[in-house]
Formats: sequence, structure tokens, C-alpha cells
Amino acid sequence: MIGILIIAHGTLGEALVHDVVHVLNKRPPQLAQLGVASQEDPLDLLPMAQSILKQVDSGDGVLLLTDVWGATPSNVAVKLLLPGRIEGVAGVSLPMLLRALTYRNKDMDTLVTKAVSGGRDGVIHMEPI
Repeated sequence: MIGILIIAHGTLGEALVHDVVHVLNKRPPQLAQLGVASQEDPLDLLPMAQSILKQVDSGDGVLLLTDVWGATPSNVAVKLLLPGRIEGVAGVSLPMLLRALTYRNKDMDTLVTKAVSGGRDGVIHMEPI
């Protein structure tokens, strides 16, 4: 099973994990988050991120999910990437995370594709019914 590590600003990752537990009625294994406080240096966060990464990796790899591309959380994630083994997707949302959890028993390429499509498909212009 591919592990999932959310690296996001403030308490966003914590809130996403909480919401997943609410939706699934259980906490999925190998799911963790790292909250990034404002003005933290990515290099200072790297050791903690590496430690959490090891905790969620059972040998099948880890998908890193971050909130904003180019911001501190994604800058930390980029330093952890190992193509095919540790992959990353920016723009994390609850639909993306739920989709990733559904497909993490597949291969990494499939998981990345499904996570991206889950995030994209979760954005809908609502209209009156």
C-alpha cells in the first residue's frame, strides 16, 4: 500500500485527515500530515518531513500531497521526490485525498493520475437544480 503524506499550510492537513476519518468512519493506515507555519524555512522542515515519510512508507512508496505549488509546503515536498518511489501532487483537496486513498493499492503512476483527476473532478460550478 502506498503511503500518503500531506504537507500543507497551518492546520489544513490536520483538517483533511479529520474529514477523511469522518467520511470513512475510520482513520486510514499510512496517512500522515505535516503542518507548515508561516515563515518556516523549508530546510528546517526537511528532517521532520523525512521522518514522517519513513513512518508512512511500507516499501511501496509515498505520495506527497501539498496545497499551493511554489509555496513552502511544496518546496519541502520537492526536496523529497524520488521519481517512481516518492511522487508529489500540489493542490490537495478532500476529493483528491479521498480518490488517492481509494487507489493507493495500485501502482504509483495510477495513483498520481487518479489523485490529479480526483482533485480536478472535485471542482464543479454548481447551478440551481
